[in-house]
Amino acid sequence: MDKLVAGFGEVMLRLSPGGKKRFSQALPGVLEATFGGAEANVCASLAMLGGKSRYLTSLPGNPVGRACASELAGLGVDVSAIHFTEGGRMGVYYAEHGSNMRGSAVVYDRAGSVISELAPEAYNFEQMLNGVDHLHLSGITPALSENAFKTTLALAEYAVKSNIAISIDLNFRKKLWNWSPGVAQRELAHRCMRQLVKLADVIIGNEEDASDVFGIKSEGSAPVSGKLNTAGYREVAARLSAEFPKAKYIAITLRESVSADHNNWGGLLYDCGADKIYYAPVSTDGSYAPYELRDIVDRFGGGDSFCAGLIFAMYTKELSAPERMIRFAVASSALKHTISGDYNRVSRSEVENLMGGVASGRVSR
Repeated sequence: MDKLVAGFGEVMLRLSPGGKKRFSQALPGVLEATFGGAEANVCASLAMLGGKSRYLTSLPGNPVGRACASELAGLGVDVSAIHFTEGGRMGVYYAEHGSNMRGSAVVYDRAGSVISELAPEAYNFEQMLNGVDHLHLSGITPALSENAFKTTLALAEYAVKSNIAISIDLNFRKKLWNWSPGVAQRELAHRCMRQLVKLADVIIGNEEDASDVFGIKSEGSAPVSGKLNTAGYREVAARLSAEFPKAKYIAITLRESVSADHNNWGGLLYDCGADKIYYAPVSTDGSYAPYELRDIVDRFGGGDSFCAGLIFAMYTKELSAPERMIRFAVASSALKHTISGDYNRVSRSEVENLMGGVASGRVSR
């Protein structure tokens, strides 16, 4: 992959109890501190797969913010365009891992973070996107504040004028989109994301995002109960394509939650120009056959690792056929569920081994 991919968004300090403890068991006591955020996760994963990535954000110039940038740099991400401020704070999120029928839970403490406070005028878009071929965005950052939305939109518009391709992960978060009093969360998300998504060359979402943001549903699916009508997502993808004609590809992850520890995991890619859909993984007869993920280590960042795998494959010649793009993206994100933390610490060869059917978990000597 010789293209430079940039991601703009908020990265946070993540605090989690060890193992699968509840906060009430772990506090007072020790929490594991890592970093994570949708676009940062994509950039980190791209770098570890062997791609070129640049992370764009605003961080306080204190030791915690600098430590975050240093870790990303150590993973191979270009952090030269990060905007550091004299004061302010970094967002925090507390992540509690679920088990069996008890789902995972997230508590946000990100109000007033520096990226949510800064207006577009604080950034140098020309410097940020110098040499960039592809910009990745998500629906999380514009959900933080009006300023964060305006900055995301202005950056996307600058990218379009600069002939930079854009991918957008819809990423609806029901605990966000609270910054316009009197406007319901889904309505605000719909208004804002419509302006962003119309600029996208690649639209990505999970099994619920299109419904939550645009009211486009897969008939016969009940994601909350873990039951999906996978065939129905072809219509979801086709309707998104019709509504946003600039898009070349629509990608949707398909998660069936049997329990917090056991998910069936796959995805689809819709080629808008060819009106053709590709599912992954598939069985020997070509029918959709999702990975069975049991004993999940950490599902946070699973969608972001899918985004990274898709983008990496799109710009890698031997992986760029649509059927291989989706296979690589799904395999990459399946492996993320085996790794703690937000970042997908896997190599291209590990992903390709899984694509090739090497899934026994045997020791490599």
